[in-house]
Amino acid sequence: MTHPNETTQPITDIIRQRFSCRSYLEEPIPAEKRRQLQDFIGALPNGPFGSRPSFFLVAADREDSHALKDLGTYGFIRGATGFIIGITDTGEKNLEDYGYQMEQIILEATRLGLGTCWLGGSFTRSSFARKINAANDALIPAVTSIGEIANVTEARNGLLRRQINADQRLPWEQLFFDQNFAAPLTRQTAGEYVIPLEMLRIGPSASNKQPWRVLKDGHRWHFYLQRTKGYRENSLTRFLGVADMQRLDLGIAMCHFELTARELGLPGKWLSAEPAIVKPDELTEYTVSWAE
Repeated sequence: MTHPNETTQPITDIIRQRFSCRSYLEEPIPAEKRRQLQDFIGALPNGPFGSRPSFFLVAADREDSHALKDLGTYGFIRGATGFIIGITDTGEKNLEDYGYQMEQIILEATRLGLGTCWLGGSFTRSSFARKINAANDALIPAVTSIGEIANVTEARNGLLRRQINADQRLPWEQLFFDQNFAAPLTRQTAGEYVIPLEMLRIGPSASNKQPWRVLKDGHRWHFYLQRTKGYRENSLTRFLGVADMQRLDLGIAMCHFELTARELGLPGKWLSAEPAIVKPDELTEYTVSWAE
């Protein structure tokens, strides 16, 4: 799969520029940026697992601030004049596809100079669902606030801080492995995939849990979800309409990895073929493999 809107700006720069923007200018997104983003959304192909979520760029209104307050910390979002809202089906890997495609949209918004912030929660019967005339049982796993960044200087300073504080992310030896989960992967062994793995490592995740694990197995890279206790989907979260956020995180990781690999000219494709590799515990779940 290729990026639907090829640009001269390296995807690695765009990934590094992206941040969780919580303060926006209270003015509409410029028409040209809105048009480009809508064209990008319309050109998205199916996700890696074959599902095709529907995404909508919508304007914000007063009711949204009340909906955001119900999401805890997301109530601190200020001035967002738009939202990206998506609906997905109930396929087996629907949330991974949703995370993968929403992150592509977010990166395109970043390229356009717009601020964004992932918002996870319960949206099934919210004002967000009503904006797109979604059915009562429609699955809206997450939405994204979007708009012009309120303080570009502050955002740039934030980028510098994020680069300086990169060690706040889990280190390589806890995320990437060679042949088995007892052997950490070295950058030397990773070879040309050092940069795709690093772009995966710095990606966003719910509560910054970074639940992705990648294991190199010859010419295949196996992606696993390392569950955080308490995040596993259960009957209560399903009843409340709260999506399994860590599965969305795996989709984000796949997006960063693939877009970077493609830009570097590294051929490969996604396939579902779980290897006979001993997993470290019951919280480790196989998701997908990248075959070179």
